[in-house]
This record gives sequence, structure tokens and C-alpha cells, in this order.
Amino acid sequence: MCDACVIEAVKDRMLSRRNFFKTGAAAAAAASTVGLAPPALAQGTTKIADLTHTLTTDFPTFGGEQQFFMEAKAKYAADKYNLFELRVNEHTGTHVDAPLHFSENGASIDAIPVDRLFCPLAIIDIREKATASADAQVTPDDIKAWIAAHGDLAAGACVAMLSGWAAKVGTPGFRNADDKGTMHFPGFHVEAVQMLSETGDVAGIAVDTLSLDFGSSPDFATHYAWLPTGRWGLECTANLESLPATGATLILGAPKHKGGSGGPARAFATF
Repeated sequence: MCDACVIEAVKDRMLSRRNFFKTGAAAAAAASTVGLAPPALAQGTTKIADLTHTLTTDFPTFGGEQQFFMEAKAKYAADKYNLFELRVNEHTGTHVDAPLHFSENGASIDAIPVDRLFCPLAIIDIREKATASADAQVTPDDIKAWIAAHGDLAAGACVAMLSGWAAKVGTPGFRNADDKGTMHFPGFHVEAVQMLSETGDVAGIAVDTLSLDFGSSPDFATHYAWLPTGRWGLECTANLESLPATGATLILGAPKHKGGSGGPARAFATF
């Protein structure tokens, strides 16, 4: 082959590769919240939803104080690469509560079996109740109504509360504290998690608020009733409204630091 032909062939390959990455980047940007599933997730799965809020230094926290810090250690202009040092409270942003969080000897975040982080999703929609009262809770009656409409909970399911609260992130309404500092937002009633513990093989529960308990809970009753049973909780989820009540699958990218009580997570759902 002549030298000119070789040069042209190499140029063609480089242009083709460049176009491939441009196309891939554009597709990724367009699918930042809900996108098409890749071929590897065929057989009925057509979409992927991102259930994770972007973590920022001013993300609302249960205690009201900053819990995520991000410091530049290297900058491209001076160092020819970028590097940040992160400092974060385990329970910040979209995050997992491990059993250890509210028990003396419960499983730490690194000890949760990976097969318990890949779960059928059962989404209980209480948006109407939450609009009427910020202190609304998922109750046993809500679970019974879901089962009557959709059938029994799948083995290893994650039962998620959809209250519509995720839309309030970035506003004071997410914490929704009154004049006395008491927060008001929805959560799971303690009797609901007791029912789930006793009647089903449920791997975890998820909420789109700051806590598994409703905001004005005086005693974290839901945390204490649920986490010591060896199950996990997922708090501050996003985009649950984009999913069907049943039929989606949660993929929970929990962190894996030894002995941890939880940590920020990247959560997805396929449907």
C-alpha cells in the first residue's frame, strides 16, 4: 500500500473514532435523567432512570449544616490535570442507611450482599396525601392497597415511597422546618415497616425525603424498627415519578468502605 494511502486510512479511522465519541457524549448528555437502555439490558428493559440527586456543597441535610466539602488539589491550568479532595458525612445526598446505622451490631455498608442491592421496585404513590399534609406517612393500608392493585411484593423487593418531595430539593421546602425547627416531610410509618418485616422478603425501603421516618418523628421509630432487621434504607431518591408502580428494577451502587454505617450512593432503575 502506498504511503499516501496509509495516511488517508489512518485519518479516516481517527475521524471515525472521533465521531463515535462525540455521538456517545451527546447521547449520554441527553439521557442524564431517563434514557434508553443499552443492548446489554435487552429482554424487555428499554429505559434507565437516574434516581440520584447531584451532590453539591449546599445539598440540604437533616441537621441543616453543610456535610459535603470539595477542595481543589490540582487544577488543569497549572498542573495539567484536575484533582479534588472530598470530605463527606456518610448520610448526605442520595445515600444508603446500612443496618449498622441504627443498631449496635448490624451489618456495615460493605457487608450488605450485592444480590440485595439489585431489587424489583414497588413504588407506593402517596403524593395526594403528601400534598394534603407534609406529615403524611406510608401506612399498612397503603401497602395493602398496592398489593391489591399489583399483586404480592416480589422477593427481594425495594418498597419506595413517592411523595413528590424530590422536587423541593434546592429550596427550604425540602427540610420544611417550622418556627421551632421541627421538620415536616413524609416518611414510612413504623407499623408499615413492621408489616414489611413480618410478611415479605423485602431487601430495603426508599424515600424521596431526608429520612425514612417522617420529619417530625420524635424518636426515629421507623429507623429502629427497620434497620436492625438486617435491611437497608435509601434516602433522598430522585425521579421516582418517572417509573411505573411495578416492573422496574433498582440497581443500587452502595459504597463499600469497611465498617461504615452508610454512604452516598448512585442509584439507577431499569424499566
